[in-house]
Amino acid sequence: MSAARSVAPAAIVFAAMTQLGCSGARCPTSSFTEADEVTHHHARLLAWAENLRAEATVDRREAGAPVERARLRGTVLMLAERPDRVRFDAMTQFGPAATLTSDGESFALMDLRENRFFVGPSCAENIALLLGVPMEAEDIGRVLFGEAPQIEARERTVVCDGGSYRVQLRADDGATQELVYEVRQTDVEAAPEAQRLRLRETTVRDAEGHAELVVHWDDHRFVVDPRSTSSPQEGVAMPHRVHVELPEQGVDTLVRFERIEINVELPEGVFVQSPRPGLSVEPVECGGE
Repeated sequence: MSAARSVAPAAIVFAAMTQLGCSGARCPTSSFTEADEVTHHHARLLAWAENLRAEATVDRREAGAPVERARLRGTVLMLAERPDRVRFDAMTQFGPAATLTSDGESFALMDLRENRFFVGPSCAENIALLLGVPMEAEDIGRVLFGEAPQIEARERTVVCDGGSYRVQLRADDGATQELVYEVRQTDVEAAPEAQRLRLRETTVRDAEGHAELVVHWDDHRFVVDPRSTSSPQEGVAMPHRVHVELPEQGVDTLVRFERIEINVELPEGVFVQSPRPGLSVEPVECGGE
């Protein structure tokens, strides 16, 4: 990602609140001491969700874009299956207006508004044709599940502050990433491996300190695994509000989930699609290809 020139306002407010200690939350009596322990433990908590089916309202703003693209808002039906399969149906009252699919290798976008059908390899540029967020399908899936794509890091540190683990990553080129994992206050006396963590924020900065990506996860709700036979049933705390900002591009995307289901039975071939008769088929490539 290219360098941004300012930090997202939401990130500034969050940082200020943390510095002032507004939450009053406590760190666990026994805390993780290695960054990898925190990130791996959180990933294990969410690994219970192998796929998701959801309905969401997506509100996307792009500064400096033409009027027709400056703000897009609508209902999107979402399917995601680990590690890198996704499907998004942009809905109208008459049915889908556009459908994007990626099976991890091939990409397709059917745009019924303009009677066009795009095909090509799965990559960040092609995913952005519908979502406006240039991320690989695997990274988009991670964000929806409540995880963060991570930079390649040579240094990884962690501290606990204000009831949250703050993981700091630093790459060879000087880029950094912070990940903030909130600890449930009912778990402050629990052993580290028994603590339930929720990822609240991540910020990626370039070597000059300019924010490239800011993501916030909020409104976590427990989603039951339908395969669970225990009492109470097992499941996963999933974020129902995901806010993605790309400050340099002026892109601000807010996803509010109306409902989320996990570990559902998905139809065969749901992550691929063929053009309807009469649609113009247009190959699209990825950057540098």
